Amino acid sequence: MTTENRSFRSHRRPRLDTRGSVRRSRAIVRALEREIPTYAEPVVGKRRVTGRDPFKILIAAVLSARTRDAATERAARQLFRRAATPEALLRLSEREIARLIAPVGMYPTKARWLREIAHLLRERHGGRVPRTMTALLGLPGVGRKVANLVLGLAFGIPSICVDTHVHRISNRLGLARTRTREDTERALARVLPRDLWIRWNNLLVTWGQNVCVPVSPWCSRCVLNHRKLCPRVGVRKSR
Repeated sequence: MTTENRSFRSHRRPRLDTRGSVRRSRAIVRALEREIPTYAEPVVGKRRVTGRDPFKILIAAVLSARTRDAATERAARQLFRRAATPEALLRLSEREIARLIAPVGMYPTKARWLREIAHLLRERHGGRVPRTMTALLGLPGVGRKVANLVLGLAFGIPSICVDTHVHRISNRLGLARTRTREDTERALARVLPRDLWIRWNNLLVTWGQNVCVPVSPWCSRCVLNHRKLCPRVGVRKSR
C-alpha cells in the first residue's frame, strides 16, 4: 500500500453531501478552467497531436499508460507520421512499430497491442473505433480508463476517465471516499453533473501533474485551496 493510500485511511473523511458536491464541483471546474491554460495539457487531449480522430485518440491513450506525457507525445508523433489509420498500421511490422514508439514504457508489448488493435478494428468494426464501452474493452491494452477517455474525447459521450491523478485529487477534494479507481468512477458519477464528466479528467490530470502532486502538494499556490474548495483530505504535508 502506498503512503498516500495509508494517509487516506488514517484521516476521517467527511460525509458526502451530494447536493453540496454538485455545487462545489461546478465551482472547482470554473476555478481550474481559468488556471489550466497556463499549464501543459495531457497529450491525449492535445488537438495538434490527435485532432478529433478517434483512432489517434485511442492509440495515444494506449501509448500513454505508465509513460510520461513528453515521451507519449514523441512516440505518437513518430507513429502517426507513418501510420495514421488502422490499414496503415497493419502495413508496418511489429518490430517497426516498436521502433517508432520506443520512447514509451512497455513499448514491445504496446507494439503487439497496437497491431492487434488495428487488426480487430478492421475485422470486427469496419476499420472504425467502436463507440461502446463493451466493444472498446475487447481491444488489447484498453481498460476502463482508456475506454472512457476515448468515449469522451473522440465521441463526446459523457464518461468519467479515472487515472491516478483523478483518483487522488477527487479523494482529497472529498468528492470520493474510495480505494480503487473503479470505485472513484462510480462515486464521481453520483456527484458530478454529467456535463462535467468529460472535462473532469483533463482538468485534474493537468492539476495533478503540476500542483496537486502525489507527495507534498503545492497547496500554497492552489486556487482550490485559496477559495476553500478543497478540504485537503488525507494531506499531511504540503508546500
